[in-house]
Amino acid sequence: MRRLSKPLEDGFIMPAEFEHHSGCLMLWPYRKDNWREQAIPAAITFATVANLISTSEQVFMGIHHESVELAQRLLSPRVQLLDLAYNDSWMRDIGPTFIKNRSMNQIRAIDWDFNAWGGEKGGLYQNWQKDAKLCEQLLDDLSFTLKDSSDPISYYKPNVVLEGGAIHVDGKGTLIAVEECVLNENRNHGITKKQMESIFTEYLGIQKTIWLPLGVHNDETDGHVDNLCCFAPDSCVLLTWTDDENDPQYPISKQAYDILSHEKDAQKQPIMVEKIHQPQPLYMSKQELRGLEQGDAKKRSNSDRLVASYVNFYVSNHAVILPVFNDRKDTHAIKTIQKHFPNRDIIPVYSREILLGGGNIHCITQQIPGRD
Repeated sequence: MRRLSKPLEDGFIMPAEFEHHSGCLMLWPYRKDNWREQAIPAAITFATVANLISTSEQVFMGIHHESVELAQRLLSPRVQLLDLAYNDSWMRDIGPTFIKNRSMNQIRAIDWDFNAWGGEKGGLYQNWQKDAKLCEQLLDDLSFTLKDSSDPISYYKPNVVLEGGAIHVDGKGTLIAVEECVLNENRNHGITKKQMESIFTEYLGIQKTIWLPLGVHNDETDGHVDNLCCFAPDSCVLLTWTDDENDPQYPISKQAYDILSHEKDAQKQPIMVEKIHQPQPLYMSKQELRGLEQGDAKKRSNSDRLVASYVNFYVSNHAVILPVFNDRKDTHAIKTIQKHFPNRDIIPVYSREILLGGGNIHCITQQIPGRD
């Protein structure tokens, strides 16, 4: 059911990702022009991620009819399959953003508009109509419910283009966003910072928005924040970093560090920043490129640098599912992130197949907050 009021006036805010979950949403990869070798290598990695998350929370996997047999072979029986129509598998960006009323112990959702990361001005595929209707399928047509609730989740529709990977919150009123992405003309033409901040307040309960100018170098989403930085439970921000001043990422991370380290959160507490060193530059191989079929997805090149980031992880109820790259920086990332999540296991997953498609573990997942 669509709500015509605003979440803030109804007492709903967006909780932090590291708070308790009722479940996790994912979508099975299938399109052959974005996932190589008929999407089978990507499917294996998606299944690995889903199975790990399913040990501590319910995973709901959207899937096409033709993929069911393979999915049933690869997925744990704990993963529940949902018959959905969608264009590609980035649940973080396509799916709903969940909000919570703590006093009433209720969960609702926000259905943002979606235009494939830019529409006709830089969008990554030409037809995104199924993706744009995915929330409606989940929350309305399918009367999507959680096991601990007998009522469908109602939702709000701001009529604003925004992807889930473009925002990070601390659950206490602070949000980080990247200007390059959120204020891009290819999302909401002419929108201002002030207008966007009002939307964050009305729909997510945000009291303070921290703007960073640029996202990670060569990020085809126009700079999603979930590749650049994220909040940890100790109120620290984990920031993608490099010490190499000749790397195009260096000035981006340095500028973000300077802004964040001089900022305070919505609770007027200074923000602490932990640098998470990125892996060495990675590129798609010619063999991997040959595994892609022709279609309307963005054409890739083996000269394009991949956006490899350790902060693009998923926080499940018991673990951090962490992308790793068989790089010497993997160990440092694991140890550093463990320090900020002392009550969770850090589970590394070699996630190159997701990276080849344009994102990583955080991008293919979307948490559903738990009821207290």
